[in-house]
Amino acid sequence: MDWYKEVEARKDDLIKDLVRLLEFESIKDLTTSEPGKPMGTTISDALEFMLERCSKEGFMTKNIEGYAGYAEHKTSNSDNYIGVLCHIDVVPATGEWTSPPFEPTIRDGKLYARGAIDDKGPTMAAFYALKLIKDLNLPLKTNVRLIFGTDEESGMSCMKKYEQVEKMPVAGFAPDAVFPIIHAEKGQINVFLSMENATITDDPGNRDHSYELLSFTAGTKGNMVPEIAKATIIGDIASISQEFKSYCSDHKLSCNSSITNEGITLTLYGKSVHGMEPQNGINAGLNLAHFLSSYSFQKEANQYLQFIDQYLYDDYVGSRLEISHSDEVTGPLTVNAGIFHFEMGERVKVQLNIRCPVTTPYLRTVEILGEKTAHFGFSIDEIREKKPHHVDKKHPMIQVLQKVYHEETSEEPTLLSTGGATYARFMKNGVAFGAVFPGKEMSAHQIDEYIEIEDLLKATAIYARAIYELGNLDFEE
Repeated sequence: MDWYKEVEARKDDLIKDLVRLLEFESIKDLTTSEPGKPMGTTISDALEFMLERCSKEGFMTKNIEGYAGYAEHKTSNSDNYIGVLCHIDVVPATGEWTSPPFEPTIRDGKLYARGAIDDKGPTMAAFYALKLIKDLNLPLKTNVRLIFGTDEESGMSCMKKYEQVEKMPVAGFAPDAVFPIIHAEKGQINVFLSMENATITDDPGNRDHSYELLSFTAGTKGNMVPEIAKATIIGDIASISQEFKSYCSDHKLSCNSSITNEGITLTLYGKSVHGMEPQNGINAGLNLAHFLSSYSFQKEANQYLQFIDQYLYDDYVGSRLEISHSDEVTGPLTVNAGIFHFEMGERVKVQLNIRCPVTTPYLRTVEILGEKTAHFGFSIDEIREKKPHHVDKKHPMIQVLQKVYHEETSEEPTLLSTGGATYARFMKNGVAFGAVFPGKEMSAHQIDEYIEIEDLLKATAIYARAIYELGNLDFEE
């Protein structure tokens, strides 16, 4: 059967439904949380849209207290099923977009919107893949569920809830990464650091420093590279303003400064990318701290800036923190400094998102972090860990997906690993499978996020055949 031809016949409807899904500003907002809508109203609206759309096609649907939902194509009396784990929440759409991030726009064969590739485009592709199988009455030995999560970007509490109340799939995939197949995912250590409240010297004549840092902020999500950093400073405004411009010019960075009643505010612009690959972005917070570290500030500010400069600036593998590690399956450990917060009278904070290879010694890594950060007056407020995930390359599911990918694309079905965390880790036999093709840009978490229309159709065809093949495979639990 020509799977792509079948998808192409449904192209207009696929794009229409995807545009509607992309219009939901489904960012986690606990200020609008209520029973049945734990992540806020906009995410709840997006979930209800998907469940209603699936129900309209005749799939059995269920909303699990607003944390997640699923649509099942039931073809047997068994409670076993293949899972396709998707998410409809998105990260904030910060920065200057060419077109509004929640007004989907097609330009030059690309559909632009927040969530286009992460993960609403692949989610809709999976839905149309299963719809195609149902439309054509293709036989399946095993039931199939599309599972829609609502908190993938900030904790995955949705899937934790799901696995508490539902039996997990015997096998499946998350369409939330790259092709061909990601069979290994790094673990994570999310570290929340803080130091005592910052104070300011009241008596100008009793200062032993030239400047005072009133505030320093960058980043909104620990798993994103901060693209904007701001610092408000008291001191020789004219001098630091000129030197800041020269620094940014020398380092090819965009910036501006503005004088206020409080002092001068310096703003530096970087490039945001996913926290799993911080080396590919430009961390605005690290670069601004590096510039300021050569100036003399009050004690807490000096400690804060020196810590950032000495341990984090221009080091994305944890070498200076002495936590670097690497293995053959998942490669090197990476460190993303995702959130900075320094305000007078408030507790000073830094959040690190550390992606760990399969063989990382977690306990010792945390111990070293505590020792190193204490040198600058920091303490670890909280540690959140995610263990790594790995499916053996000999597993029948892997072999089926490799066959499908190769025959549908004529490309080698290479097995990959990633620093990203996907829903695949919730399944014993789960992998990440698309939807970004080899050699293509990964625009997730970036300004002007997009999915190529042609790639959307190709992914849908691949998913349809993959679901069909997996649904007719005999699994041993």
